[in-house]
Amino acid sequence: MNYSLRQLRVFVTVAQAKSFSRAGDIIGLSQSAVSHSVKELELQTGVRLLDRTTREVVLTEAGQQLALRLERLLDELSSTLREAGRVGQQLTGTVRVAASQTISAHLIPQCIASSNQRYPEIDFVLHDRPQQWVLESIRQGEVDFGIVIDPGPVSDFQSEEILEEPFFLLCRNDHPWAQLAAVPWSALDGARLVVQDYASGSRPLIDAALQHFSLQTAIVQEIGHPATLFPMVEAGIGISILPALALPLPQGSQLAVKRLVPGMQRKIMLVRRKNRSLSGAAQALWEVVKEQARCLNRARENDPLFTQT
Repeated sequence: MNYSLRQLRVFVTVAQAKSFSRAGDIIGLSQSAVSHSVKELELQTGVRLLDRTTREVVLTEAGQQLALRLERLLDELSSTLREAGRVGQQLTGTVRVAASQTISAHLIPQCIASSNQRYPEIDFVLHDRPQQWVLESIRQGEVDFGIVIDPGPVSDFQSEEILEEPFFLLCRNDHPWAQLAAVPWSALDGARLVVQDYASGSRPLIDAALQHFSLQTAIVQEIGHPATLFPMVEAGIGISILPALALPLPQGSQLAVKRLVPGMQRKIMLVRRKNRSLSGAAQALWEVVKEQARCLNRARENDPLFTQT
């Protein structure tokens, strides 16, 4: 049968009001529209539901049984829909967020702390993984959303930029470049580099920058965890290029960080599956991450390392 929810609601209202005109006033339809809707329902069911006279509307036996059952079913449907609305807006439950290691170490702790204070009923669960794992876990629905370095044009993701930051040079503080205000990219020609491997979203950007400036460098070590860059450079194995979120330097290290000029930026993005809605709790944490990124940006406005030209 091809009947509509609107037809059922109109019929129940007529049964309760025992009048087409009163039913129309209740639901905001003309008397003729109400009458037409009931006639369509009778055609669909194949039985007469109402006996009409000039003064009143009387339910047939079939109409009485249908009206009684429909009242309960429509009440239950309304209750179910209201409950679904409440569930969609609930700020409770578990939200799983995936992020690469530098992002996890230097942005997510503040996000979790803010979330715990603002939404104590939401469990913020972090998955700290390399970028490619993060992207795949979003695709597979294993996490609600991720925070990654701009993956470029990817058709199955919906993304939002939250942070743009420069790359820096990392060297020992006894290196000649440690005395400069900034280091030109051209100075890196022939340098020995310690860099992250291709599990990092930054590595393709670093390669692109080296190619853009036509630099010939020697990659002497490729490492997985960004924290390993510091002892490698401090041991004199090479210099490194690292993003701002890899800072600050380890306490007591004999290292220097210098701005590379001209500035080359990377973008940090919030990413989720395209055409998939976030739960109310996940959307709340999405906004928390955006807010913490804005706070980080404001803090950098007073840092000479980020403001020098």
